[in-house]
Amino acid sequence: MTSHERWNALLEIIARDGRLEVESAASELDVSTATIRRDLDRLAQQQMVTRTRGGATANNVSYDLPLRYKTARHATEKERIARAAAALIRPGAVVGLNGGTTTTEVARALATRADLHAASGEPALTVVTNALNIANELTVRQHVKIVVTGGVVRPQSYELTGPLGTLVLEQLVMDHLFLGVDAVSAAAGATAYNEGEASINQLMVARSRQVIVVADSSKLGRYAFARICEIKQVNAVITDSGADSAVVAEFADAGVQVIRA
Repeated sequence: MTSHERWNALLEIIARDGRLEVESAASELDVSTATIRRDLDRLAQQQMVTRTRGGATANNVSYDLPLRYKTARHATEKERIARAAAALIRPGAVVGLNGGTTTTEVARALATRADLHAASGEPALTVVTNALNIANELTVRQHVKIVVTGGVVRPQSYELTGPLGTLVLEQLVMDHLFLGVDAVSAAAGATAYNEGEASINQLMVARSRQVIVVADSSKLGRYAFARICEIKQVNAVITDSGADSAVVAEFADAGVQVIRA
């Protein structure tokens, strides 16, 4: 297990239990207590946890980890989801992407699709995004036209939020929106931890002809703090093969197509 993977695991334990003891964490992760102490000191330096005698406790960001700490979670599943999502897009389409690790993988899959590289050198795809990291990755792709919304950057997700983004999005219409979420269920719809992200994503949904949620199976059947949209506004969900059949059936009953990648 790499240090990056250990940090993810430690943060998940703290998010789950509210606190962490060095001895139990070392046993759970099968590493030495000295390694756990060093890892916790590193996370405390970055203000991700609060160190205590013998362990650490959650602070105000532990439930909503910054994007850089989420990249190792379900990485293989997200790559498969991304390839399945990119395969749905035809040349000339206008595609919306909000922030998140799964939508970032979708952006990469779109960028490397050979048939989207127009021979004329003109853009073969337009991407509208409020995520700075996605815009940065796609800027070097000459076949992709990038439209970035305005707004205030949220460091955890690199997303632009707030009324400045609304001014841009209200002038646009997107063919497809690949919507990254913190949770999605037939009952609660698509939801996010942060209300600012949820608000800008609501508008992205409203300005899109087709809404496709991209989410690994760990996010299905769950809900988070702020609603992005009702399930009736979602056309499809692309997830991984580990999705629970009962949860998939609930989406199907709600009229949502489920694609397992």
